Amino acid sequence: MAQEFKAFLEQYKVLGLAVAFILGVYLGAVVKALVSDLILPIVSYALPKGSDINTYMLGPFGVGDFANAVLTFLIVALVIFLIVKVANKYNIQ
Repeated sequence: MAQEFKAFLEQYKVLGLAVAFILGVYLGAVVKALVSDLILPIVSYALPKGSDINTYMLGPFGVGDFANAVLTFLIVALVIFLIVKVANKYNIQ
């Protein structure tokens, strides 16, 4: 049974998958902090005084939280794209 488990771990590269998952979770947290603490305050200068980007309404639609989530997603997607591109360049698997 121990041999089967070891073969399972090696065949499906479970350890690498677990590390990638954990790094992805924390990358998302870092990017979310970047967006909410650095980028959105800069964007708020373009809004009328007293407006909070997270509660910003465009007509009847609340777009602030959605814009925050989209921006976070785009940055995470870009970072993952760059990581995959570098890994492919150096043949890292």
